[in-house]
Amino acid sequence: MFAATAAGVAPASAAPNTPLRVMPLGDSITWGVGSSTGNGYRGPLWDKLAADGHPLDFVGTVRGGSMSDPDNEGHSGYKIHQIAALTDASLTRYRPNVVTLHIGTNDLNESYQVSTATTRLRSLVDQVTAAAPDATVLVASLVVSTSGSEERYRAAYNQAVPQIVNDARAAGKHVAYVDMNSLTTADLADTLHPNDSGYQKMATAFHRGIQAADSAGWLRNPAPSPERVQSGIAGKCLDVNGAGTADGTAVQTWSCGSRANQFWSSYTDGTLRSMGKCLDASGWGTANGTKVQLWSCHGGANQVWQPYNGGYRNPASGRCLDVPGFSTADGTQLHLWDCTGASNQKWTTLAAG
Repeated sequence: MFAATAAGVAPASAAPNTPLRVMPLGDSITWGVGSSTGNGYRGPLWDKLAADGHPLDFVGTVRGGSMSDPDNEGHSGYKIHQIAALTDASLTRYRPNVVTLHIGTNDLNESYQVSTATTRLRSLVDQVTAAAPDATVLVASLVVSTSGSEERYRAAYNQAVPQIVNDARAAGKHVAYVDMNSLTTADLADTLHPNDSGYQKMATAFHRGIQAADSAGWLRNPAPSPERVQSGIAGKCLDVNGAGTADGTAVQTWSCGSRANQFWSSYTDGTLRSMGKCLDASGWGTANGTKVQLWSCHGGANQVWQPYNGGYRNPASGRCLDVPGFSTADGTQLHLWDCTGASNQKWTTLAAG
């Protein structure tokens, strides 16, 4: 499966001690329901990766289980579309270099839009690879259940997963299939959730996938962790208004804090991202006073920001990210303005990755 990379591109040299920033992504099976420790597959997977020599950091917005690093993105009861709704913001917040994805159980168990389930999974995989372009994404087949509804649909769903993976690989993405067929009904704690032995089997399967990715040279050092972007105006930070994620949400200055809407990442395509979206010059504007906002990333020139004279410059306009009138008020929306090098155009310069 990992004998060659997509599009024939030679992989970078694999390192046995590559630091891993792992995001376990999915529903209550990712969370660990049914395991005696609450760790699910995450605990034994951590142990296996640590034994391989990888420095480890598991990441996500929720914490569960007795393990020393219980961070994950497992949400009980969630369906594919609900995971998709939170994925962009979480991936840009944590920048994992490995994502372990097991999702679809609740869609099938509840007979929720089953006819579109694999299409939605395909879209989710595309979404993950776009938000975390350097990550290795391991997409698992669904584990066995004793739910009549899920079992009615599970075989067809699982049959579609390898093709979704192959298509992503053909597009140059580091996406791999992880087969969970080793679990049997003896490995279940209840109708849907594995017991400890089942979670051990899941951990073994994900571990093999990560080992194979490492051998293929897929694993890259994690991108720089997101950071606050501090203004040259003392005590103020680059902030997404109200932690909103809607296109057009104002980007402003606000007193520096620790919420996710003040953490930003610089990507190698020149974008600055927070909450799963890009810093954007409104309406492709280039004039002085053009408002700056959050918008879905689309690769446009109005979303490119280059470090310049201690701040950020949009090369399409030739203008800089500016706090209007040197305002010190929380909630001041930023705009483009002729570059002056003044304190209201100074910002923390992030390392791109």
